[in-house]
Amino acid sequence: MALVPVPGSQLTGPSAAIEAAIPAAVNDLLGTIRGAGHAAYVVGGSLRDVVLGREPHDWDLASEALPDEMVALFPDAVYENLFGTVAVRRDGEHFEITTFRTDHDYADFRRPHRVEFGDSIEADLARRDFTVNAMAWGGRPGETPALIDPYGGALDAQAHVLRAVGDPSTRFKEDALRMIRAVRLATTLELAVDPDTLAGIRTQAELVAHLSGERIAAELDKLLAAPVPSTGLRLLSETGLLAAISPDLAAQRGIPQNKVPGEDLWDHTLRSVDASPATRPAVRLAALLHDIGKPATFADGHFLGHDAVGADLAGAFLDRLHAPRSVRGRVVELVRLHMFSYEANWSDAAVRRFIGKLRTFGDGFLEDLLALREADNVGSGLPANAGRLDELRARIATEVAAEAVLDRSGLVVDGNDLMTDLGIEQGPLLGRILDALVERVIVDPAANDRPTLLLLAQAMLTEDR
Repeated sequence: MALVPVPGSQLTGPSAAIEAAIPAAVNDLLGTIRGAGHAAYVVGGSLRDVVLGREPHDWDLASEALPDEMVALFPDAVYENLFGTVAVRRDGEHFEITTFRTDHDYADFRRPHRVEFGDSIEADLARRDFTVNAMAWGGRPGETPALIDPYGGALDAQAHVLRAVGDPSTRFKEDALRMIRAVRLATTLELAVDPDTLAGIRTQAELVAHLSGERIAAELDKLLAAPVPSTGLRLLSETGLLAAISPDLAAQRGIPQNKVPGEDLWDHTLRSVDASPATRPAVRLAALLHDIGKPATFADGHFLGHDAVGADLAGAFLDRLHAPRSVRGRVVELVRLHMFSYEANWSDAAVRRFIGKLRTFGDGFLEDLLALREADNVGSGLPANAGRLDELRARIATEVAAEAVLDRSGLVVDGNDLMTDLGIEQGPLLGRILDALVERVIVDPAANDRPTLLLLAQAMLTEDR
């Protein structure tokens, strides 16, 4: 259906699609609010997703009813924050209802210093970030529900354009996160950023330095989960946002790489990220950071020690984002170990040592490291299995299937056995003997026999004395 780009017009096509898509639970909430004499609208990303032909995930509502009135209207409601949001559960789902707002005084480029509640859906939509997010569907009591679209968001959605509401620079000065969100939405929703909006991002990019690490991390996680995250990462770099988020990553531009002709280090990183599995978010993040140490170590065409330096820089970056300890630890070790080299002449014992070492970093770490190496290979213009990775995987599978001993847990004796049978006291000596037994069994799996291990332990104890 052809749409007429008239601001404020109520478009029959999108309105009908939205009406058909609204879940029964949401209609029930709208009806309850309107029945109590208040205006009620569906707002935000769910409307955008419907117009884009995507499956909505979060159905948010807005009303001029104050939070206390909403809590009185819904006995199971919870008042969530100072910005007027009340949470209600229906049909096992969580819905948020927010009082119409007018924001004021964005002095820190992060959040409004004060919020005023209002009674106008138009004023509420005027404070939103992008036109595709500045639509509402619903009405006041007695009105026929309709689409309210004062900024042509439906038209922009159908044209796959992301445009700021009003003056882009003003929007981004209010909340600098909107610039990163613009890149994330453009990437995940396959939208083209409007030229004026893009120019506003370039002008205000340095304001991202005022944002908290947690807010940046939330957007970066969503961007990296996109089918082709390089689209957004390249946009971050080209607009100057990347330099404000991570100067070390931004420094990759222009660093030569003797890999894919005509491409630099940043191009290699982008290729690697795209090649990493979206189902392994730690690997995607590690692919982004795996060569973060190269600019600092670049000399005479080489990057000596970039893996160790990169691990430290990756840790500092993740600290800035306040990443969970488990994520930080895994990604840092992936960066530190991504340069491992497998040779066909590895003994079976060497393969077992390799598995055992990597298992100390947690479940799935070995597979994460192999996936990172595959992505790095693709990023270098090589087949994913370059470096005999398929052969290594097969040998690992053989050892795992054989239930080979890889660490202390696989021994048929433990510390209690050694203390009881041999009188060894708990302490460093006990640990050294257990580790030596693990190494012996890795070399000779048949040695994992209780009498044999006790004899070996007794001999080690005698030597130590």
